[in-house]
Amino acid sequence: MSENKEPHVAKFVYDFTEGNKDLKDLLGGKGANLAEMTNLGLPVPPGFTITTDACKVYLDSGEEPAALRDEVSAHLDALEQRMGKKLGQADDPLLVSVRSGAKFSMPGMMDTVLNIGLSDKSVQGLAAQAGDDRFAWDSYRRLIQMFGKTVLGVDGDLFEEALDKAKEAKKVTVDTDLEAADLKKLVTAFKKIVKKEAGRDFPQDAREQMDLAIHAVFDSWNTDRAKLYRRQERIPHDLGTAVNVCSMVFGNLGPDSGTGVAFTRDPASGHQGVYGDYLQNAQGEDVVAGIRNTVPLAELEQIDKKSYDQLMQIMETLENHYKDLCDIEFTIERGQLWMLQTRVGKRTAGAAFRIATQLVDQGLIDEAEALQRVTGAQLAQLMFPRFDEDAKVAQVGRGIAASPGAAVGKAVFDSYTAVKWSRSGEKVILVRRETNPDDLDGMIAAEGILTSRGGKTSHAAVVARGMGKTCVCGAEELEVDTKRRRMTVPGGHVVEEGDLISIDGSSGKVYLGEVPVVPSPVVEYFEGRMHAGANDADELVEAVHRIMAFADRKRRLRVRANADNAEDAMRARRFGAQGIGLCRTEHMFLGDRRELVERLILADTEAEREESLKALLPLQKQDFVELFSAMDGLPVTIRLLDPPLHEFLPDITELSVRVALAESRQEPHENELRLLQAVHRLHEQNPMLGLRGVRLGLVIPGLFTMQVRAIAEAAAERKNAKGDPRAEIMIPLVGTVQELEIVREEADQVVAEVEAATGVELKLSIGTMIELPRAALTAGQIAEAAEFFSFGTNDLTQTVWGFSRDDVEASFFTAYLEKGIFGVSPFETIDKDGVGSLVKLAAEAGRRTRPDLKLGVCGEHGGDPESVHFFHQVGLDYVSCSPFRIPVARLEAGRAAITANGSDHR
Repeated sequence: MSENKEPHVAKFVYDFTEGNKDLKDLLGGKGANLAEMTNLGLPVPPGFTITTDACKVYLDSGEEPAALRDEVSAHLDALEQRMGKKLGQADDPLLVSVRSGAKFSMPGMMDTVLNIGLSDKSVQGLAAQAGDDRFAWDSYRRLIQMFGKTVLGVDGDLFEEALDKAKEAKKVTVDTDLEAADLKKLVTAFKKIVKKEAGRDFPQDAREQMDLAIHAVFDSWNTDRAKLYRRQERIPHDLGTAVNVCSMVFGNLGPDSGTGVAFTRDPASGHQGVYGDYLQNAQGEDVVAGIRNTVPLAELEQIDKKSYDQLMQIMETLENHYKDLCDIEFTIERGQLWMLQTRVGKRTAGAAFRIATQLVDQGLIDEAEALQRVTGAQLAQLMFPRFDEDAKVAQVGRGIAASPGAAVGKAVFDSYTAVKWSRSGEKVILVRRETNPDDLDGMIAAEGILTSRGGKTSHAAVVARGMGKTCVCGAEELEVDTKRRRMTVPGGHVVEEGDLISIDGSSGKVYLGEVPVVPSPVVEYFEGRMHAGANDADELVEAVHRIMAFADRKRRLRVRANADNAEDAMRARRFGAQGIGLCRTEHMFLGDRRELVERLILADTEAEREESLKALLPLQKQDFVELFSAMDGLPVTIRLLDPPLHEFLPDITELSVRVALAESRQEPHENELRLLQAVHRLHEQNPMLGLRGVRLGLVIPGLFTMQVRAIAEAAAERKNAKGDPRAEIMIPLVGTVQELEIVREEADQVVAEVEAATGVELKLSIGTMIELPRAALTAGQIAEAAEFFSFGTNDLTQTVWGFSRDDVEASFFTAYLEKGIFGVSPFETIDKDGVGSLVKLAAEAGRRTRPDLKLGVCGEHGGDPESVHFFHQVGLDYVSCSPFRIPVARLEAGRAAITANGSDHR
């Protein structure tokens, strides 16, 4: 027999005595923390919270829940009984504030209205009760001003202009010098503004004021500024905001009253001490708005020692309770301290690391929690040099922050000049519309790279990050003219070659002239050039060192580097790399060797092809000898040649012009004509999906076997020199197991030949890059011929989405982000639902076929904090990223292990 149960009725309103800090989803951060402080017995003005559920109903339907009005009435009645006064009554009225409070802090993004309950009648009662006419009329003008702007949509500047006129008429500069009569006139002026601009009178009914303010707070969840903030902070758009209705306490009752903001530690440095601001005879918005100059919180001790001592004790209580830096808002009403808000405070990256280790030393948190208190994004901020924010400089443009750092140099517009000037001791910024592999020498020589086209995964961005080079891409407002060797900035100013410019790869900003930079001690620590000591920078390094050591002990994922030469490999090793996950051999063929590859691709006869391969073999072998030496004892995954073919061929337009000019001048041009015919024959409409990767190796006989031979001979040479080379050969762009089987059979034969010739036993593993959807879907078959998979998530994202990454970020990604189609670019953080699903499917299928299959990722996502957590969850063995992102990946791999083990305490 079933038991009759009444249907569950949603509860939309909670008294401050009913909630706690763990109910942030329902009560928002502000409401949950007000409830927690109430439970702790701290002096919190009584009030209640309307839940986020009520907001969601309102936003979905356009109407508040049917039960909400009655629940609010019941809680308002209880509040009135507790306070011994009624909302809006003529004598001694109860006044309340209506404030927003989402789950995640969104400071200043949503609305607040103070002093609700004042009217033409109740203002007289407030004045009589307080014995202060000025205070009452000041509070009333504040209500009309905030209500008019927030609830009725009146332009706030109109109120400010009227206030300025009142001060001018009185010949004063601050509003506290206005007297009661002045403020009474200002109230009349404000009400006229409301009538004219809103088409209605300011409401005299207190309940109407409160209800309209509640709806305004709900509506403020979807303002443009709130949406923009959520996109930037990656806060979900469907959470809604809670609304807190709190009995008013007044900081504008005279010199024995005031309001302030306090921090339990310095949010900029993390140091312990007394930090915050205080403002006498003021309400909370005065501190935030900066209308009047505050005094340091420490001065409160002289102004009101009793309140100061009580505040210090409460701050200690809150920090010990929350076990973290707390951000506190408070008001003093005629010597009585009231707590209006607390939350875990925002902090700088440096403060985050210092505070985490300080709290461990104090026994408030353990190392696992300390690791969760910092992020890879914060570590990245600490690693890159920054411009001096106090410097006065002219900003002339802004692009995509592609690779962090601060770079200053003379503008140059081609790689040749960049290299030439750099060799002469000049610091240069390479400025291009976009870069290509031909620009590599110039990119290496430059302090930073600036392009007017491209996105975060364009050639410039990817290569710059790999080199730890500052890069700003897609600065479309800058007109780059490489022929005239100049750049025109908004306003018409022309930057000529040789003019100094500065670029900020952390913000995307571009400046004229030289901006001084501040070096990063954290990079010096990772490079082994700095150790913990006594000064402030050393304290930061010590904090980073301790947290990184714990992350390394906890993480399961290994971290490798994307590195193409011995110099990058050695830097990566210093940064903690446990091998190379991607060596792109095509980067070894640029510069002086490009002509040899060009001859190989265009060879008409077997003899020509063999001649080119013979010339390339010793060069390749030396590349690998140096790489194995730098990474001795650690795995080195070498990807065989994988360029889009056009990168190794002359530009078809440029070559056509050369041939045409030669013909018009009747000059010899047989070689150029032959080359043009070959380029036409090999020209592709979409080279990224054309003759590249394994296809190139199968079409050009001997190409891949030459590379395999170079790898094998280099490994044998290192072994004979008592080294420990651990080579892994990766076949790119495989779409079917048959491609891999053919290449593998040839590779195994070459390795056997080298073993026989050198007498050295080589253990070279052969695997493939999973970067095509078909490869992911047939991973079980491919694993029969592969000893490892490395997910190339850059190309996999392109092929899954149908995006050309060099084009789409600059064309429509901004619109997609603004419309909420993307929360973040899928090239920046892995698309878990689409691309991620294929990674998971391929990993599982591959290991069903080959249980010991090694799994890694070598796309840009390998260094992205959020993506690292995903790769941990799906069971990959390692991530690989550019050398400068290795510490970030190490940190996030440790955090991922903690979270996966259920040790995330926050």
